Amino acid sequence: MADSVASGFGEEKETENNDKEKEKPATNSKLRPEKHRSTLEVTETLGFYERNTGKRDKQRNLSDLSLVRFISAELTRGYFLEHNEAKYTERRERVYTCLRIPRELEKLMLFGFFLCLDAFLYVFTLLPLRVLLALIRFLTLPCCGLRANICPFCKKRSGSRLLQPAQVCDVLKGFIMVICYSMMHYVDYSMMYHLIRGQSVIKLYIIYNMLEVADRLFSSFGQDILDALYWTATEPKEKKRAHIGVIPHFFMAVLYVFLHAILIMVQATTLNVAFNSHNKSLLTIMMSNNFVEIKGSVFKKFEKNNLFQMSNSDIKERFTNYVLLLIVCLRNMEQFSWNPDHLWVLFPDVCMVIASEIAVDVVKHAFITKFNDITADVYSEYRASLAFDLVSSRQKNAYTDYSDSVSRRMGFIPLPLALLLIRVVTSSVKIQGSLSCVCVLLFYLGMITLKVLNSIVLLGRSCLYVKEANMEEKLFQAPPAAGPGRTPSKGKVTVHPGDLLNENLSASITNQPVQREENLTGDLPKSNSDQFLTTPDETEDKDLPQDGSELKHRAPKKDLLEIDRFTICGNRID
Repeated sequence: MADSVASGFGEEKETENNDKEKEKPATNSKLRPEKHRSTLEVTETLGFYERNTGKRDKQRNLSDLSLVRFISAELTRGYFLEHNEAKYTERRERVYTCLRIPRELEKLMLFGFFLCLDAFLYVFTLLPLRVLLALIRFLTLPCCGLRANICPFCKKRSGSRLLQPAQVCDVLKGFIMVICYSMMHYVDYSMMYHLIRGQSVIKLYIIYNMLEVADRLFSSFGQDILDALYWTATEPKEKKRAHIGVIPHFFMAVLYVFLHAILIMVQATTLNVAFNSHNKSLLTIMMSNNFVEIKGSVFKKFEKNNLFQMSNSDIKERFTNYVLLLIVCLRNMEQFSWNPDHLWVLFPDVCMVIASEIAVDVVKHAFITKFNDITADVYSEYRASLAFDLVSSRQKNAYTDYSDSVSRRMGFIPLPLALLLIRVVTSSVKIQGSLSCVCVLLFYLGMITLKVLNSIVLLGRSCLYVKEANMEEKLFQAPPAAGPGRTPSKGKVTVHPGDLLNENLSASITNQPVQREENLTGDLPKSNSDQFLTTPDETEDKDLPQDGSELKHRAPKKDLLEIDRFTICGNRID
């Protein structure tokens, strides 16, 4: 009985154990997907799983943690640059562009320097002779008013002008120079020097920066004052008077030239104080100011027109600094009785200022072209634009003087700077005796020779640059209208396209194109320079709809020939 009961309990236990063993695989099969899902959800870091993985994964990951295997992978790892060939080719071209920038920039700077030198020498050499010829004509022409149709001496009719417009402008320039020179005698240079030298270094640094800003403002407004005077004095009398008169404009021009000359004199005096300081701290601070210019220019968006303005500004600034250094050397040599040994004392400082100016310009232009994807060939376009101004000013139908075109294009106005140099030279060099007068006459003839040779070389190079840029036909086009709302004049000068192809450029400089009644400008062959000297995004306008209402409020794209130093184009005026 007892054995049967015990055997019954044993069988029940065995059945329970069998049931438990059957339930375990089911539960294990349910848990395995969850474990597998958890291992899939575990993130992989550097190729190794975390602790909650399986035992086999742990063993495999421990084998992957071998230091020798990691080092061997680092030593044998490779990559192929040709998979991104376009990117690396572009980077290499950028490096080549940066290497070409100094050469191309210095070509432009050298050409622009001689342009400024030509306009500057014109004030000393040819302008006095032109004023003298105009005064002789003015004094001898009244003989035509003796009721004679044709004067027997000058072969002019009695109803003709007394003076041509260019002669009127020359006489006005001569009077402005004479009046301002007489006013400059009341300015004591020595007192100004000691007054500036008594200031602290920080004050002088602030003063010099303020003078640079004031010089740019004076240049921007001064050329407008002079142009307003020239146009008021030569405007045709049949037009309705819309101005205040020639005399008020003349006094404004005299006041501007005098104040601008005083401003440049203070600049030269501050630079002289920096040269004569014992520790050269002021000179170092003033030179470091050039490197601050890199910070204000490099990290800004520039287009071709903006870079053209900056290049013109750098040309003008470099030429002005050379003249200021010449004035400083003259004043110092006068104080040391023209001892040539003192010139070698000033020579290292002069070279340091020039070298810093060149280095700043090269670095600035190199990074501007790099950040704005501008090629180095753009400087040849700028050089061709400046050459076009020189060639067009030599034509008979030119509408401006060459020195005035340089003033508008670069912001370089030679009258105040020439006035200051005359004032410094006359106060530093004493002319006594006939031998001194002969030396002055020989020096004047040498300056005329230099001016003529410089003009001949510049004209030849300019014709070459204009031909290379395919801009010959633009020489025969009429000047642009003054405003968008004004209609062109009736006496528009045009030329037949066949004459353009047969004429040489050298003949176009001396011969005036034939004036025709019909307007044949539409028949002229389109030049590649229209596309060659335009902003980079000009081609985008071709895809725009030609709706008049939409295009009415859009500003037209500016050609480089229409951009001067103070034209607002893009986002800045440097």
